[in-house]
Amino acid sequence: MCSLWIALGLVQSLNGSEKLEHVARNYIDELHSRSFLQDVDDFGSSCEFKVHDLIHDLALYVAREDFVAVDSHIQNIPPQARHLSVVENDSLDHYLFPKSKSLRSILFPVHGVGLASERVLDTWVSRYKYLRYLDLSDSSIKIVPNSLAKLGHLRFLDLSRNDRIKRLPNSICKLLNLQVLLLSGCTELEELPKGLGKLISLRRLIVTTKQSTLPHDEFASLNHLQSLSFHDCDNLKLMFRQQLPSIEELHFESCGSLECLPLYIFPKLQTLYINDCQMLNLSLNSPIQELRMKYLILVNYPGLLALPRWTVGIADTLETLLISDLPDLKMLPECLTTMFNLKRIYIHNCPQLLCLPSDMHRLTALEDLRIVDCPELCRKCLPQSGEYWPMISHIKGIFIEEPRGEEE
Repeated sequence: MCSLWIALGLVQSLNGSEKLEHVARNYIDELHSRSFLQDVDDFGSSCEFKVHDLIHDLALYVAREDFVAVDSHIQNIPPQARHLSVVENDSLDHYLFPKSKSLRSILFPVHGVGLASERVLDTWVSRYKYLRYLDLSDSSIKIVPNSLAKLGHLRFLDLSRNDRIKRLPNSICKLLNLQVLLLSGCTELEELPKGLGKLISLRRLIVTTKQSTLPHDEFASLNHLQSLSFHDCDNLKLMFRQQLPSIEELHFESCGSLECLPLYIFPKLQTLYINDCQMLNLSLNSPIQELRMKYLILVNYPGLLALPRWTVGIADTLETLLISDLPDLKMLPECLTTMFNLKRIYIHNCPQLLCLPSDMHRLTALEDLRIVDCPELCRKCLPQSGEYWPMISHIKGIFIEEPRGEEE
């Protein structure tokens, strides 16, 4: 959502120096405080929320003909339409789309629904020179046309889950205004396009590639890159050696060959997310004094008995700790009780975790504690009856859920 707002120019920095992603996040906080949004969950690099039905209906009324949902029943797209949302696979015909200078975004919001016609894509590229946001996720196209480089105003390009694309044209690196490039799930992509370092405006990049090494110099040229993610990079073994000082968010998911992650090359890192990277040795990391992390998420990590020792170095800054599917984790670090800025602790499916650190009552900033599918720990944290309840009863939001069949 934030990326869409930014791409369409709806987010403005008042002083000219504040990062637009932070401004957009403040917008969400403001809308939440005014009850326009509900059930907001903050995960650092992303957040989830719901919109009340009345607010949704009001938004549709205000949007009117600016926004068009394209399905199999639509007969005409008005030329003044600015935003198209395609919700059915069989609803697209290149004759349906008007010649217009107004169109700014094309989205496929339904998971699994994507573009099947390269002819329609050619039509879009030739007609909509002022596109800022182009979502081609879940498409079945094989070739991304060189002409895509003509969309000089494009800020956001999503090619996620295109499992037929083997190569991207190098001309894609001529999109000098591009801020977000998403390539997750492009499982047949053999390598990243040459000239990636020319994308001087790039702020967020998600990569799926068959490469075992990455072009270090290209990434070093991305001076504004803030969020970097690697998904399903089965052959990737090593990260970079030189510093990438602009990176604030780092994600690794299903990178089964990754062995080493030198965190010291990311001096501004605030969010670290690791999911299903079985070979990664978390102990090979930076000196603890160089870490200023706010969000730490560790998921699906068999064999991990304790959190890495460098968590001591983020005691002063950590705000969210999420650990899930760690079947061998036996303890949390004692330094947890010195994390006075910690607001959220989420623990899910850690069956060997039997206890919390002592002095949990010292975490006065803690607002949200969720413990799910940790049989013994859940029993100890039950309201009123659990032995840990006096330590955690001051926390505003507590959710304890035992595994099914474990309730007494």
